[in-house]
Amino acid sequence: MASRPLQPLITAIGRVLLGKEEPVKLALACLLARGHLLIEDLPGMGKTTLAEALARGFGLSFKRVSFTSDLLPADLTGINVFDAANTRFHFQPGPLFSQVLLADEINRASPRTQSALLEAMAAGRVSVDGVSHPLPQPFLVIATQNGIDQVGTAPLPESQLDRFLMRLSLGFPNREAERALLSGAALPPASLEPISNPAGLLELQGQAAAQHCSTALLDYVLDLAAFSRRGDQPGPGLSPRACQGLVAAARAWSLLEGRDHVTPTDVQAVLPAVANHRLQRDAAALLAGVDGLR
Repeated sequence: MASRPLQPLITAIGRVLLGKEEPVKLALACLLARGHLLIEDLPGMGKTTLAEALARGFGLSFKRVSFTSDLLPADLTGINVFDAANTRFHFQPGPLFSQVLLADEINRASPRTQSALLEAMAAGRVSVDGVSHPLPQPFLVIATQNGIDQVGTAPLPESQLDRFLMRLSLGFPNREAERALLSGAALPPASLEPISNPAGLLELQGQAAAQHCSTALLDYVLDLAAFSRRGDQPGPGLSPRACQGLVAAARAWSLLEGRDHVTPTDVQAVLPAVANHRLQRDAAALLAGVDGLR
């Protein structure tokens, strides 16, 4: 069995974000799978802390943008600025040109701004005045979302939700972790020393993509997808892109667990985070349904 390459980082982030090892591992799996992450929770639960800790752990550049109703696409992508001395325009990059972008309260922004972010997430580039500009690699969007019952919010369209590989909720800490938090035991994200660098992350992403998936494992994922698409189930079911994301996330999880191959347990570990925002029911029903068919 291989070693667990990111256990030191999981431990370090655990000293910053107390009592949240499983969400931290899922966020790392999302990063290793080259996916984008949506965190939906109440204010004050540690969403920003997790985003900054992930960036610092790999020495990635980090920008935070508050998505308000008056935020314009150019506020994200950047603009062409006229250089009077040289009588020409040059491109001034916006905050999208960072390796980790925290899109805070994403569901407060207008559809136009959402579309600008969607191109960046889907294609790894932005277009300004008809010219495409590639984004730095690796590139990760971590978005936070308020409940749609709050003033000034709107549900994200399905096409936008589908671009997020995972959706997480950190939830309240347990009593022991919250006692430690109140006693001042939690370290600030700024204290976290990088355990790797962007090149190291790209190498880990390559290792995750190369994790072995047997034919039987792929058939298991196909069984889950087929059950989600049955006519007696609500909603359209898992798309082929969702299935690709599920396999990629399971590969990343198996790497975090120190294995060189993917098992059904890895799929089950990441399934709720990958599937729940794409389905009209809980992913646990998929597991129960497929097990019932066997």
